Amino acid sequence: MLLRDKSFAIDLGNNNTLITDKSGIKANQPSYIVLDDSQRVKAVGESAYACWGKEHEALHPIKPLRGGVIADYKAADKMIKTLVEEVFGRSLFSKGFDQVISGVPYHTTHVEREAFRNSLEQFRARHTGLLFEPLAAALGLNLNIEEPKGKMIVDIGGGITEIVVISLSGVAAFESIRTAGDAFDMAIQDYMRKNYQLLIGQKTAEDVKKKIGGVYLDIKQKPNAVSIKGKSLEDGIPKAIVISYEEMVNILQPTFSEIESAIFKTLQNCPPELAADIYQSGIYLTGGSSLLLGVKEKIEKLTGLKVMQDPNALTSVSLGITKVMQQPSKFKNVLVLQH
Repeated sequence: MLLRDKSFAIDLGNNNTLITDKSGIKANQPSYIVLDDSQRVKAVGESAYACWGKEHEALHPIKPLRGGVIADYKAADKMIKTLVEEVFGRSLFSKGFDQVISGVPYHTTHVEREAFRNSLEQFRARHTGLLFEPLAAALGLNLNIEEPKGKMIVDIGGGITEIVVISLSGVAAFESIRTAGDAFDMAIQDYMRKNYQLLIGQKTAEDVKKKIGGVYLDIKQKPNAVSIKGKSLEDGIPKAIVISYEEMVNILQPTFSEIESAIFKTLQNCPPELAADIYQSGIYLTGGSSLLLGVKEKIEKLTGLKVMQDPNALTSVSLGITKVMQQPSKFKNVLVLQH
């Protein structure tokens, strides 16, 4: 099969990039790239992430996305191109593709959306387009976005949290804040520095968050305390401290409260008829950072609504874009900046 008959999609996430074709996920790699002084690619994905915080002056690890949008266009283009070449092969890559679709946050400016779409031009596809990530996530959750019945999606990602109410293939109410996984990592780093005079890197903070991070004390099974290793700010010598789940909740709750406020604001701005639908159907929770312990329980307690945790929280956007590729005529109206 010529690649001109092949389509693929990119979920260009703040922390992870997924590449899918009509058959499913083909690559899932951290959104990192390492360039040398001549701007040549030295590593992407897992190998680039392994270099983060351990590089020397001749290597430049870059995280091309910040707050859910592209912050370094050249690095993003090179990262995407390298990952796509790894999936499809360099020789076949030059033949071009049929359709290429990228997910994009709903609350982005026209300029930011153009940046996402421009990054697709290098693939010389017959058709390109963008799909709003909350709509893609809803499709990945197997929800019917075409019907008038309202559905509320809370998508807590790496760089951005988007809360949307979907009806008739569109967004009827939304809030978007750049408070998500990266903000949780920064909260952990700040707390360790201020309270323990311990300097830790972003990777260490993220690892601790994944192991013991939570936002609600009243959960069925609390994880054991963990040791956090870093550098003492007092004498520069490596040291470690032990932190409990209860203390981690105290660290993350102030940041999570911003997400809580955004959820309430979305509910307040939601049209009455759609609010009635949400009362019946509840809230759908997705995105990698929704997997923090206690998120589901905390939102249920705050809103009084039932909350459904997405079993594929890390991949629902990609699964949703795959459905659009499989049925392009059915979902053509949900694509933006089509070419």
